[in-house]
Amino acid sequence: MNLTNLILIVVILGVAFAVVRKFLQKRQNEKSDEKIQVDDKTYTLETMTEFVKKRLDEITKINLYDIGLSEEELKRRKNKKYELKKALKGCTYGDINDKRYVKELIYDLLYNEYGVDEINVSKAIPFDVPSLLTAQDKFDIILYMYKNEFGYEALTEIIKKYNLADLKYIAGDSKPSYVITPEEINDIYEKENFALTFQDKLNVVVQRIYQHYKGYSSIDEIRDMNIDGISGGVSGLPESFLSQVAQTDSDYLGQIAEHKVPRACDSIWIMFQGKSIRLAFLSFGTEAELKRVCQNIYKFNNPGQLSDTNGYKINEMKDGSRVVVVRPSMSETWAFFVRKFDVKRATLEQIVRFPGKEDTIDLLKYLVKGARIISLTGEQGCGKTTMLMAMIENIYETMNLRITETAFELHLRRIYPTRNILSMRETETISGQECLDVQKKTDGSVNIIGEVATDPVASWMIQSAQVASKFTLFTHHAKTFPDLVTALRNSMLRAGVFSDERTAEEQVVQVLNFDIHLVKDFRGRRYIERITECIPVEDKNEYTYNYRNEKTMEGKIEKFMDNATIYFTKSTNRELYQYRNILEYHDGEYVLTNPISEKNIKEMLNNMDDNDAEEFKKFVKRNWGIEAHRDSEMIND
Repeated sequence: MNLTNLILIVVILGVAFAVVRKFLQKRQNEKSDEKIQVDDKTYTLETMTEFVKKRLDEITKINLYDIGLSEEELKRRKNKKYELKKALKGCTYGDINDKRYVKELIYDLLYNEYGVDEINVSKAIPFDVPSLLTAQDKFDIILYMYKNEFGYEALTEIIKKYNLADLKYIAGDSKPSYVITPEEINDIYEKENFALTFQDKLNVVVQRIYQHYKGYSSIDEIRDMNIDGISGGVSGLPESFLSQVAQTDSDYLGQIAEHKVPRACDSIWIMFQGKSIRLAFLSFGTEAELKRVCQNIYKFNNPGQLSDTNGYKINEMKDGSRVVVVRPSMSETWAFFVRKFDVKRATLEQIVRFPGKEDTIDLLKYLVKGARIISLTGEQGCGKTTMLMAMIENIYETMNLRITETAFELHLRRIYPTRNILSMRETETISGQECLDVQKKTDGSVNIIGEVATDPVASWMIQSAQVASKFTLFTHHAKTFPDLVTALRNSMLRAGVFSDERTAEEQVVQVLNFDIHLVKDFRGRRYIERITECIPVEDKNEYTYNYRNEKTMEGKIEKFMDNATIYFTKSTNRELYQYRNILEYHDGEYVLTNPISEKNIKEMLNNMDDNDAEEFKKFVKRNWGIEAHRDSEMIND
């Protein structure tokens, strides 16, 4: 009996040993197969991206309570998990610190877990064979190397060094344009002749993986640079057009398939120092990738859903950039516009750069210190917002600033963190009129309206200038001074504030003191074209009672007709205002022309402190030969 049991035990152990051995052999074979797979396919960008997605998903979803950690380790791992979740969310909003954190984690995963080394890193991007690198690969390498040296000025340095912002002719175009071509990128890469370390190569790979996973595709690094803005989906053929072409013109469709004709997803433009430049060497690759970027780039602070019924969104990003996104069917294709404002460069000394700048800068400072109501006009991209930010520096520290904007753009607290500043904007449930009503109760001295672009906003501006603040600054898109007055007048009428044209216009010209008109020419230069003063025409009583002295009826009727003529002249075509240029831009320099009116000079002096008032008197005397006095000084005299 015991012998039988012993034999049975031996047989069972033998079978168990054979099963375990077979299982281990199978695992070894699987590992060998896996190793062969790794050598052949694993180190492509697509496969590594999938690995990164899977690992980060595992890290953020793991249940830490199931793995038997000590209390201290559990707390540490929970903090790390929370930090990663926060970074993965924040990096999609344009937060540079969160982006850096996520990229460092991806680097560690690829290097420590995935086994990327100096040999297989070139299977993702062929660093060692320049002829196999695409223009985008080369640009990524160039930008990475320059960023190591110049930080967020890297793109500016590249463009300036190689004159990439110059007008140029490209094949097939009869007119010059601002464009950076693949050939130019190839030449730059060849001239630079970079010696990349393994760390450099892996960092370039990490950036490529990141931008397709959590970033903004091909524009991810460019968006972070110190440029004026970037947009996509604004040129090339939309997808809807391609289906129409397919039915009618097979040859044209073949050209599109060979990428000879740009598609909407090949459209990437940057705004650089006033010039709109097309990046012909970059592409989103597919319409789906452009759509993904558009759906993510506006999401900061949960502004609501971009849908077919709500086909656009205006918002700001984490770094203060303004972003506008549109989608079909409102627009013909998905598109986005990111506008950046470089607060470090928002000073008058850096903006006003042509001969005559000293007097121009002084004049701008005195207008603000003198509490004048000022409009800044000009086309899009001419520098109105930047000029507004620069002028605010000269408002006295004792004055409280209240800002009304469509989307937060000025971010004045970043520049002046110790000043009393509050910005408000419209929301889906709170109107701009309500914002203004609230601001009237917040002890504000200066009201700043970011952009007067709609009728209600124009009426807010007039209201705030009349009763809500000491003075007002605002921007507008008018081309001439009469256009500005007419546009504001018409806005007042359409908003229902007034029903009579003359009354509305009288209110506008009584409020408006000065207009600073900015221009961006075809070379991308931005400058002040003119500074214009608005002078309301006083309504004098010109009627006479001479008819009483007339003895005959004919004489009385004649005097009555004189008064009637004056009445009808005033009622029909009487001028409500005059305007004259105080400063003009002529032949590359700023020239002071007509003097400021006596009334405005007095009011400006009354609003300045003693030191500024004395300097302003000297300025007026030097340039226009006028002896200026405050009201109190004139009484003493």
